[in-house]
Amino acid sequence: MTSTDVRPVAGAEQRSPGRATWTALKPLILRLHFYAGILIAPFLLVAAATGLLYAASFQIEQVVYRDQLTVPAGQTHLPLGRQVAAARAARPDGTVKAVRPAAEPGVTTQVLMDVPGLPESTRLAVFVNPYTGQVRGQLESYGGSGALPVRAWISTLHRNLHLGEPGRLYSELAASWLWVVALGGLLLWITRRRRTRRLLGLVVPGRSAGPRRSLPWHGSIGLWAVTGLLFLSATGLTWSKYAGENVDELRAALGWTTPAISASSGDHGAHSGGHSEADVAEADVDGIARAAAGRGLSGPLEIVWPGRPGDPYVVKEIDKTAPQRLDQVAVDGATGQVVAELRFADYPLAAKLARWGIDGHMGLLFGLANQILLATLAVGVIALIVLGYRMWWQRRPTRGFGRPYPRGGWRGVHWAVLAPLVLLAVVVGWFLPLMGISLAAFLVVDVVLGLRSRTARAGDRIPG
Repeated sequence: MTSTDVRPVAGAEQRSPGRATWTALKPLILRLHFYAGILIAPFLLVAAATGLLYAASFQIEQVVYRDQLTVPAGQTHLPLGRQVAAARAARPDGTVKAVRPAAEPGVTTQVLMDVPGLPESTRLAVFVNPYTGQVRGQLESYGGSGALPVRAWISTLHRNLHLGEPGRLYSELAASWLWVVALGGLLLWITRRRRTRRLLGLVVPGRSAGPRRSLPWHGSIGLWAVTGLLFLSATGLTWSKYAGENVDELRAALGWTTPAISASSGDHGAHSGGHSEADVAEADVDGIARAAAGRGLSGPLEIVWPGRPGDPYVVKEIDKTAPQRLDQVAVDGATGQVVAELRFADYPLAAKLARWGIDGHMGLLFGLANQILLATLAVGVIALIVLGYRMWWQRRPTRGFGRPYPRGGWRGVHWAVLAPLVLLAVVVGWFLPLMGISLAAFLVVDVVLGLRSRTARAGDRIPG
Protein backbone atom coordinates (compact mmCIF):
# COMPACT_ATOMS: atom_id res chain seq x y z
CA MET A 1 0.00 0.00 0.00
CA THR A 2 2.72 2.34 -1.05
CA SER A 3 1.62 5.93 -1.24
CA THR A 4 3.67 8.36 -3.31
CA ASP A 5 2.68 11.57 -5.00
CA VAL A 6 2.40 11.30 -8.76
CA ARG A 7 3.12 14.61 -10.48
CA PRO A 8 3.54 15.42 -14.14
CA VAL A 9 7.16 15.90 -15.07
CA ALA A 10 8.25 18.71 -17.35
CA GLY A 11 9.67 17.57 -20.65
CA ALA A 12 7.87 14.25 -20.61
CA GLU A 13 7.73 14.32 -24.42
CA GLN A 14 11.55 14.16 -24.53
CA ARG A 15 11.81 11.01 -22.43
CA SER A 16 12.53 7.57 -23.84
CA PRO A 17 9.49 5.44 -24.78
CA GLY A 18 10.22 3.07 -21.90
CA ARG A 19 10.35 5.92 -19.38
CA ALA A 20 7.18 7.45 -20.78
CA THR A 21 5.38 4.09 -20.62
CA TRP A 22 6.38 3.60 -17.00
CA THR A 23 5.27 7.15 -16.14
CA ALA A 24 1.84 6.29 -17.56
CA LEU A 25 1.68 2.84 -15.98
CA LYS A 26 2.80 3.83 -12.51
CA PRO A 27 -0.47 5.49 -11.42
CA LEU A 28 -2.36 2.41 -12.63
CA ILE A 29 -0.10 0.02 -10.69
CA LEU A 30 -0.19 2.30 -7.67
CA ARG A 31 -3.98 2.37 -7.68
CA LEU A 32 -4.23 -1.42 -8.07
CA HIS A 33 -1.73 -1.87 -5.23
CA PHE A 34 -3.77 0.52 -3.10
CA TYR A 35 -7.13 -1.16 -3.72
CA ALA A 36 -5.74 -4.67 -3.28
CA GLY A 37 -3.95 -3.59 -0.13
CA ILE A 38 -7.01 -1.98 1.41
CA LEU A 39 -9.62 -4.57 0.44
CA ILE A 40 -7.64 -7.84 0.35
CA ALA A 41 -5.39 -7.11 3.34
CA PRO A 42 -7.98 -8.39 5.88
CA PHE A 43 -7.92 -11.79 4.21
CA LEU A 44 -4.12 -11.75 4.11
CA LEU A 45 -4.05 -10.75 7.77
CA VAL A 46 -6.18 -13.74 8.76
CA ALA A 47 -4.07 -16.06 6.59
CA ALA A 48 -0.85 -14.71 8.13
CA ALA A 49 -2.11 -14.96 11.72
CA THR A 50 -3.38 -18.52 11.29
CA GLY A 51 -0.24 -19.42 9.33
CA LEU A 52 1.89 -18.14 12.21
CA LEU A 53 -0.06 -20.39 14.56
CA TYR A 54 0.36 -23.34 12.18
CA ALA A 55 4.12 -22.82 12.03
CA ALA A 56 4.20 -23.39 15.81
CA SER A 57 1.79 -26.35 15.69
CA PHE A 58 4.53 -28.95 15.23
CA GLN A 59 6.14 -28.05 18.54
CA ILE A 60 2.72 -27.72 20.19
CA GLU A 61 1.85 -31.22 19.00
CA GLN A 62 5.03 -32.70 20.44
CA VAL A 63 4.33 -31.15 23.84
CA VAL A 64 0.60 -31.90 24.04
CA TYR A 65 0.92 -35.53 22.91
CA ARG A 66 4.25 -36.36 24.47
CA ASP A 67 2.82 -39.37 26.35
CA GLN A 68 1.45 -40.90 23.15
CA LEU A 69 4.43 -40.10 20.91
CA THR A 70 7.35 -41.02 23.15
CA VAL A 71 8.39 -43.85 25.48
CA PRO A 72 11.56 -44.68 27.39
CA ALA A 73 14.04 -46.21 24.95
CA GLY A 74 14.48 -49.97 25.33
CA GLN A 75 16.89 -52.54 24.00
CA THR A 76 14.84 -54.67 21.59
CA HIS A 77 11.73 -54.00 19.52
CA LEU A 78 8.91 -56.51 19.53
CA PRO A 79 8.03 -57.99 16.14
CA LEU A 80 5.89 -55.55 14.20
CA GLY A 81 3.13 -58.14 13.88
CA ARG A 82 2.78 -58.29 17.68
CA GLN A 83 2.55 -54.52 17.88
CA VAL A 84 -0.24 -54.55 15.29
CA ALA A 85 -2.01 -57.30 17.21
CA ALA A 86 -1.83 -55.22 20.40
CA ALA A 87 -3.47 -52.29 18.59
CA ARG A 88 -6.19 -54.54 17.21
CA ALA A 89 -6.88 -55.94 20.68
CA ALA A 90 -7.30 -52.37 21.97
CA ARG A 91 -9.71 -51.47 19.14
CA PRO A 92 -11.43 -54.64 17.88
CA ASP A 93 -13.96 -52.47 16.02
CA GLY A 94 -11.22 -50.96 13.84
CA THR A 95 -9.82 -52.12 10.52
CA VAL A 96 -6.06 -51.82 10.17
CA LYS A 97 -5.12 -49.71 7.17
CA ALA A 98 -1.47 -48.86 7.76
CA VAL A 99 1.31 -48.91 10.33
CA ARG A 100 4.13 -46.47 10.93
CA PRO A 101 6.89 -48.36 12.73
CA ALA A 102 8.92 -46.53 15.36
CA ALA A 103 11.53 -44.69 13.30
CA GLU A 104 14.01 -44.00 16.10
CA PRO A 105 14.65 -44.96 19.73
CA GLY A 106 12.16 -43.62 22.22
CA VAL A 107 9.17 -43.13 19.91
CA THR A 108 6.00 -45.17 19.54
CA THR A 109 4.67 -47.21 16.65
CA GLN A 110 1.46 -45.85 15.12
CA VAL A 111 -1.13 -48.33 13.89
CA LEU A 112 -3.66 -46.50 11.70
CA MET A 113 -7.22 -47.82 11.61
CA ASP A 114 -10.53 -47.10 9.98
CA VAL A 115 -13.14 -46.75 12.73
CA PRO A 116 -16.83 -45.99 12.21
CA GLY A 117 -17.77 -42.35 12.69
CA LEU A 118 -14.45 -40.72 11.78
CA PRO A 119 -14.44 -37.65 9.50
CA GLU A 120 -13.23 -37.86 5.92
CA SER A 121 -9.45 -38.31 5.45
CA THR A 122 -9.13 -39.16 9.15
CA ARG A 123 -7.95 -42.41 10.71
CA LEU A 124 -7.53 -43.55 14.28
CA ALA A 125 -3.89 -43.76 15.36
CA VAL A 126 -3.24 -46.34 18.07
CA PHE A 127 0.15 -45.68 19.72
CA VAL A 128 2.03 -48.81 20.75
CA ASN A 129 5.19 -49.06 22.84
CA PRO A 130 7.50 -50.96 20.44
CA TYR A 131 9.46 -52.47 23.34
CA THR A 132 6.59 -53.79 25.48
CA GLY A 133 3.49 -53.82 23.26
CA GLN A 134 1.64 -51.51 25.68
CA VAL A 135 -0.94 -49.25 24.03
CA ARG A 136 -0.09 -45.67 25.00
CA GLY A 137 -3.19 -43.98 23.65
CA GLN A 138 -5.52 -43.43 20.71
CA LEU A 139 -5.91 -40.21 18.71
CA GLU A 140 -7.39 -39.12 15.42
CA SER A 141 -4.78 -38.71 12.68
CA TYR A 142 -5.53 -36.45 9.72
CA GLY A 143 -4.25 -36.79 6.17
CA GLY A 144 -0.96 -37.98 4.80
CA SER A 145 1.00 -35.80 7.21
CA GLY A 146 -0.49 -37.67 10.18
CA ALA A 147 -1.50 -34.47 11.94
CA LEU A 148 -2.91 -35.15 15.41
CA PRO A 149 -5.99 -33.27 16.72
CA VAL A 150 -4.29 -30.02 17.78
CA ARG A 151 -2.30 -29.59 14.57
CA ALA A 152 -5.24 -30.75 12.46
CA TRP A 153 -7.49 -28.16 14.14
CA ILE A 154 -4.97 -25.38 13.49
CA SER A 155 -4.47 -26.58 9.91
CA THR A 156 -8.23 -26.46 9.27
CA LEU A 157 -8.38 -23.01 10.84
CA HIS A 158 -5.72 -21.79 8.41
CA ARG A 159 -7.34 -23.52 5.45
CA ASN A 160 -11.01 -22.66 5.85
CA LEU A 161 -11.61 -21.12 9.32
CA HIS A 162 -13.64 -24.25 10.22
CA LEU A 163 -16.37 -23.10 7.84
CA GLY A 164 -16.09 -25.99 5.41
CA GLU A 165 -15.97 -25.46 1.65
CA PRO A 166 -17.26 -21.85 1.79
CA GLY A 167 -14.43 -20.99 4.18
CA ARG A 168 -11.83 -22.00 1.59
CA LEU A 169 -12.77 -18.95 -0.44
CA TYR A 170 -10.98 -16.65 2.02
CA SER A 171 -7.64 -18.44 1.66
CA GLU A 172 -7.99 -18.72 -2.13
CA LEU A 173 -8.71 -15.00 -2.38
CA ALA A 174 -5.66 -14.23 -0.23
CA ALA A 175 -3.37 -16.52 -2.25
CA SER A 176 -4.72 -15.21 -5.57
CA TRP A 177 -3.87 -11.60 -4.72
CA LEU A 178 -0.73 -12.05 -2.64
CA TRP A 179 1.59 -12.33 -5.64
CA VAL A 180 -0.02 -9.29 -7.29
CA VAL A 181 0.38 -7.15 -4.19
CA ALA A 182 3.97 -8.37 -3.69
CA LEU A 183 5.11 -7.79 -7.28
CA GLY A 184 3.30 -4.47 -7.53
CA GLY A 185 4.92 -3.25 -4.34
CA LEU A 186 8.33 -4.46 -5.52
CA LEU A 187 7.98 -2.68 -8.85
CA LEU A 188 6.93 0.57 -7.18
CA TRP A 189 9.73 0.33 -4.63
CA ILE A 190 12.65 -0.30 -6.98
CA THR A 191 11.55 2.52 -9.30
CA ARG A 192 10.97 5.06 -6.56
CA ARG A 193 13.49 7.86 -6.08
CA ARG A 194 14.15 8.27 -2.40
CA ARG A 195 16.62 10.00 -0.15
CA THR A 196 17.22 7.34 2.47
CA ARG A 197 20.12 5.63 4.13
CA ARG A 198 20.80 1.93 3.58
CA LEU A 199 21.94 -0.47 6.26
CA LEU A 200 22.47 -4.12 5.22
CA GLY A 201 19.84 -3.67 2.52
CA LEU A 202 17.33 -2.14 4.93
CA VAL A 203 16.12 1.35 4.13
CA VAL A 204 16.33 3.32 7.35
CA PRO A 205 14.01 6.32 7.57
CA GLY A 206 15.43 9.65 8.55
CA ARG A 207 13.70 12.31 10.61
CA SER A 208 10.62 12.54 8.43
CA ALA A 209 7.25 11.93 10.03
CA GLY A 210 3.90 10.54 8.97
CA PRO A 211 3.66 8.36 5.85
CA ARG A 212 7.19 9.29 4.79
CA ARG A 213 8.45 7.54 7.91
CA SER A 214 6.23 4.46 7.55
CA LEU A 215 6.94 3.97 3.85
CA PRO A 216 10.64 2.97 4.14
CA TRP A 217 9.82 0.29 6.70
CA HIS A 218 6.89 -0.96 4.61
CA GLY A 219 9.04 -1.11 1.49
CA SER A 220 12.07 -2.68 3.15
CA ILE A 221 10.07 -5.46 4.82
CA GLY A 222 8.33 -6.16 1.53
CA LEU A 223 11.66 -6.23 -0.30
CA TRP A 224 13.06 -8.82 2.09
CA ALA A 225 9.89 -10.91 2.07
CA VAL A 226 8.88 -10.79 -1.59
CA THR A 227 10.43 -14.13 -2.62
CA GLY A 228 8.79 -15.93 0.27
CA LEU A 229 5.45 -14.24 -0.45
CA LEU A 230 5.52 -15.36 -4.08
CA PHE A 231 6.32 -18.90 -2.93
CA LEU A 232 3.44 -18.93 -0.44
CA SER A 233 1.05 -17.58 -3.07
CA ALA A 234 1.98 -20.16 -5.71
CA THR A 235 1.92 -23.14 -3.35
CA GLY A 236 -1.18 -21.95 -1.53
CA LEU A 237 -3.13 -21.91 -4.79
CA THR A 238 -2.54 -25.65 -5.24
CA TRP A 239 -4.89 -26.28 -2.27
CA SER A 240 -7.55 -23.82 -3.42
CA LYS A 241 -10.93 -24.88 -4.76
CA TYR A 242 -11.28 -23.14 -8.12
CA ALA A 243 -7.72 -22.13 -8.99
CA GLY A 244 -6.52 -25.47 -7.64
CA GLU A 245 -8.74 -27.32 -10.10
CA ASN A 246 -7.25 -25.29 -12.94
CA VAL A 247 -3.75 -26.05 -11.68
CA ASP A 248 -4.56 -29.78 -11.59
CA GLU A 249 -5.95 -29.68 -15.14
CA LEU A 250 -2.88 -27.82 -16.39
CA ARG A 251 -0.52 -30.30 -14.74
CA ALA A 252 -2.45 -33.22 -16.24
CA ALA A 253 -2.40 -31.66 -19.71
CA LEU A 254 1.36 -31.11 -19.51
CA GLY A 255 2.07 -34.55 -18.01
CA TRP A 256 3.27 -33.07 -14.73
CA THR A 257 1.16 -35.25 -12.43
CA THR A 258 2.75 -37.17 -9.58
CA PRO A 259 3.29 -40.84 -10.52
CA ALA A 260 1.72 -43.58 -8.42
CA ILE A 261 2.96 -47.08 -7.73
CA SER A 262 0.86 -49.95 -9.04
CA ALA A 263 -0.86 -51.54 -6.04
CA SER A 264 -3.62 -53.43 -7.83
CA SER A 265 -3.92 -57.17 -8.01
CA GLY A 266 -2.32 -58.84 -10.99
CA ASP A 267 -0.49 -62.05 -11.82
CA HIS A 268 1.31 -61.94 -8.47
CA GLY A 269 -2.03 -62.20 -6.69
CA ALA A 270 -3.17 -65.33 -8.49
CA HIS A 271 -1.19 -67.69 -6.29
CA SER A 272 -1.98 -65.94 -3.02
CA GLY A 273 -5.44 -67.45 -2.90
CA GLY A 274 -7.00 -64.18 -1.69
CA HIS A 275 -6.93 -62.76 1.81
CA SER A 276 -9.61 -62.13 4.36
CA GLU A 277 -9.20 -58.95 6.44
CA ALA A 278 -7.83 -61.01 9.32
CA ASP A 279 -5.41 -62.88 7.02
CA VAL A 280 -4.15 -59.58 5.65
CA ALA A 281 -3.65 -58.14 9.12
CA GLU A 282 -1.78 -61.20 10.39
CA ALA A 283 0.54 -61.50 7.40
CA ASP A 284 4.30 -61.36 7.95
CA VAL A 285 4.49 -57.59 8.35
CA ASP A 286 8.09 -57.89 9.54
CA GLY A 287 8.95 -59.81 6.39
CA ILE A 288 7.32 -57.12 4.30
CA ALA A 289 9.39 -54.47 6.08
CA ARG A 290 12.55 -56.55 5.50
CA ALA A 291 11.72 -56.88 1.80
CA ALA A 292 11.43 -53.09 1.57
CA ALA A 293 14.70 -52.64 3.47
CA GLY A 294 16.33 -54.98 0.99
CA ARG A 295 15.43 -52.50 -1.73
CA GLY A 296 17.02 -49.64 0.17
CA LEU A 297 14.00 -48.18 1.95
CA SER A 298 14.67 -46.85 5.44
CA GLY A 299 12.59 -45.20 8.15
CA PRO A 300 10.44 -43.41 8.76
CA LEU A 301 8.14 -45.76 6.86
CA GLU A 302 4.45 -46.36 6.38
CA ILE A 303 3.27 -49.85 5.48
CA VAL A 304 -0.13 -49.64 3.79
CA TRP A 305 -2.45 -52.64 3.95
CA PRO A 306 -3.99 -53.97 0.72
CA GLY A 307 -7.27 -52.43 -0.31
CA ARG A 308 -8.53 -55.71 -1.81
CA PRO A 309 -7.68 -59.39 -1.34
CA GLY A 310 -4.67 -60.29 -3.45
CA ASP A 311 -3.35 -56.74 -3.75
CA PRO A 312 0.18 -56.09 -2.50
CA TYR A 313 1.23 -54.13 0.54
CA VAL A 314 2.75 -50.74 -0.27
CA VAL A 315 5.73 -49.62 1.78
CA LYS A 316 6.45 -45.88 1.60
CA GLU A 317 9.26 -43.75 2.85
CA ILE A 318 7.63 -40.72 4.49
CA ASP A 319 10.65 -38.59 5.36
CA LYS A 320 9.70 -35.21 3.85
CA THR A 321 12.69 -33.31 5.23
CA ALA A 322 15.48 -32.52 2.79
CA PRO A 323 17.08 -34.61 1.42
CA GLN A 324 13.72 -36.32 1.04
CA ARG A 325 13.26 -40.07 1.19
CA LEU A 326 10.01 -40.86 -0.61
CA ASP A 327 10.68 -44.13 -2.42
CA GLN A 328 7.94 -46.78 -2.51
CA VAL A 329 7.76 -50.52 -3.14
CA ALA A 330 4.83 -52.90 -3.48
CA VAL A 331 5.31 -56.27 -1.73
CA ASP A 332 3.25 -59.43 -2.23
CA GLY A 333 2.04 -60.38 1.25
CA ALA A 334 1.96 -64.11 0.42
CA THR A 335 5.49 -64.42 -0.98
CA GLY A 336 7.30 -61.41 0.47
CA GLN A 337 8.52 -60.50 -3.02
CA VAL A 338 8.78 -56.94 -4.25
CA VAL A 339 6.51 -56.67 -7.29
CA ALA A 340 6.79 -52.95 -8.09
CA GLU A 341 8.99 -49.97 -7.27
CA LEU A 342 8.65 -46.22 -7.53
CA ARG A 343 11.70 -44.06 -6.88
CA PHE A 344 11.44 -40.37 -6.05
CA ALA A 345 14.50 -39.80 -8.23
CA ASP A 346 12.42 -40.94 -11.22
CA TYR A 347 9.64 -38.38 -10.63
CA PRO A 348 9.28 -35.76 -13.39
CA LEU A 349 10.88 -32.46 -12.41
CA ALA A 350 7.47 -30.75 -12.19
CA ALA A 351 6.23 -33.43 -9.77
CA LYS A 352 9.34 -32.97 -7.63
CA LEU A 353 8.87 -29.20 -7.60
CA ALA A 354 5.25 -29.65 -6.56
CA ARG A 355 6.27 -32.00 -3.76
CA TRP A 356 8.99 -29.65 -2.52
CA GLY A 357 6.66 -26.65 -2.75
CA ILE A 358 3.85 -28.31 -0.78
CA ASP A 359 6.22 -29.61 1.89
CA GLY A 360 7.89 -26.22 2.16
CA HIS A 361 4.52 -24.51 2.57
CA MET A 362 3.61 -27.03 5.29
CA GLY A 363 6.85 -26.48 7.19
CA LEU A 364 8.16 -30.00 6.58
CA LEU A 365 10.91 -29.59 3.99
CA PHE A 366 13.63 -28.20 6.28
CA GLY A 367 12.14 -29.12 9.63
CA LEU A 368 12.46 -26.53 12.36
CA ALA A 369 14.31 -24.07 10.09
CA ASN A 370 11.38 -24.24 7.67
CA GLN A 371 8.90 -23.54 10.46
CA ILE A 372 10.93 -20.57 11.72
CA LEU A 373 11.07 -19.15 8.19
CA LEU A 374 7.29 -19.51 7.80
CA ALA A 375 6.74 -17.80 11.14
CA THR A 376 9.06 -14.96 10.10
CA LEU A 377 7.18 -14.51 6.83
CA ALA A 378 3.86 -14.47 8.69
CA VAL A 379 5.12 -11.77 11.05
CA GLY A 380 6.42 -9.83 8.04
CA VAL A 381 3.02 -9.94 6.33
CA ILE A 382 1.32 -8.73 9.52
CA ALA A 383 3.82 -5.86 9.80
CA LEU A 384 3.32 -4.92 6.12
CA ILE A 385 -0.44 -4.79 6.57
CA VAL A 386 -0.26 -2.72 9.76
CA LEU A 387 2.17 -0.27 8.18
CA GLY A 388 0.08 -0.11 5.02
CA TYR A 389 -3.09 0.74 6.88
CA ARG A 390 -1.15 3.26 8.95
CA MET A 391 0.02 5.04 5.80
CA TRP A 392 -3.48 4.99 4.39
CA TRP A 393 -4.79 6.60 7.57
CA GLN A 394 -1.99 9.14 7.62
CA ARG A 395 -2.61 10.12 4.00
CA ARG A 396 -6.40 10.40 4.23
CA PRO A 397 -7.68 13.50 2.37
CA THR A 398 -9.06 15.08 5.56
CA ARG A 399 -5.45 15.66 6.63
CA GLY A 400 -4.74 17.74 3.55
CA PHE A 401 -2.69 15.23 1.57
CA GLY A 402 -5.02 15.29 -1.40
CA ARG A 403 -5.51 12.25 -3.61
CA PRO A 404 -2.30 10.21 -3.99
CA TYR A 405 -3.92 7.55 -6.18
CA PRO A 406 -5.17 9.41 -9.29
CA ARG A 407 -7.72 7.85 -11.61
CA GLY A 408 -7.39 7.60 -15.36
CA GLY A 409 -3.73 6.60 -15.47
CA TRP A 410 -4.50 3.95 -18.09
CA ARG A 411 -5.39 6.66 -20.62
CA GLY A 412 -1.73 7.61 -20.91
CA VAL A 413 -0.63 4.04 -21.70
CA HIS A 414 -0.01 3.31 -25.38
CA TRP A 415 -2.48 0.80 -26.83
CA ALA A 416 0.38 -1.54 -27.80
CA VAL A 417 1.18 -1.87 -24.11
CA LEU A 418 -2.35 -1.61 -22.74
CA ALA A 419 -3.87 -4.29 -25.00
CA PRO A 420 -1.51 -7.10 -23.85
CA LEU A 421 -2.05 -6.02 -20.23
CA VAL A 422 -5.83 -6.29 -20.63
CA LEU A 423 -5.45 -9.69 -22.30
CA LEU A 424 -3.15 -10.84 -19.50
CA ALA A 425 -5.65 -9.67 -16.89
CA VAL A 426 -8.43 -11.63 -18.63
CA VAL A 427 -6.32 -14.82 -18.81
CA VAL A 428 -5.19 -14.54 -15.18
CA GLY A 429 -8.75 -13.75 -14.11
CA TRP A 430 -9.98 -16.89 -15.84
CA PHE A 431 -7.26 -19.07 -14.33
CA LEU A 432 -7.72 -17.51 -10.87
CA PRO A 433 -11.50 -17.00 -10.80
CA LEU A 434 -11.76 -15.32 -7.39
CA MET A 435 -9.12 -12.84 -8.40
CA GLY A 436 -10.94 -12.13 -11.67
CA ILE A 437 -14.25 -11.55 -9.89
CA SER A 438 -12.70 -9.32 -7.23
CA LEU A 439 -10.74 -7.36 -9.86
CA ALA A 440 -13.98 -6.70 -11.72
CA ALA A 441 -15.51 -5.58 -8.43
CA PHE A 442 -12.57 -3.19 -7.88
CA LEU A 443 -13.17 -1.66 -11.31
CA VAL A 444 -16.88 -1.23 -10.63
CA VAL A 445 -16.19 0.42 -7.28
CA ASP A 446 -13.61 2.71 -8.84
CA VAL A 447 -15.98 3.77 -11.63
CA VAL A 448 -18.79 4.43 -9.16
CA LEU A 449 -16.52 6.48 -6.92
CA GLY A 450 -15.26 8.41 -9.94
CA LEU A 451 -18.79 9.22 -11.10
CA ARG A 452 -19.76 10.23 -7.59
CA SER A 453 -16.75 12.53 -7.29
CA ARG A 454 -17.44 14.06 -10.70
CA THR A 455 -21.08 14.66 -9.79
CA ALA A 456 -20.08 16.29 -6.52
CA ARG A 457 -17.63 18.63 -8.26
CA ALA A 458 -20.23 19.55 -10.85
CA GLY A 459 -22.70 20.35 -8.07
CA ASP A 460 -20.15 22.61 -6.38
CA ARG A 461 -19.76 24.63 -9.61
CA ILE A 462 -23.50 25.30 -9.94
CA PRO A 463 -24.25 28.79 -8.61
CA GLY A 464 -26.54 28.90 -5.59
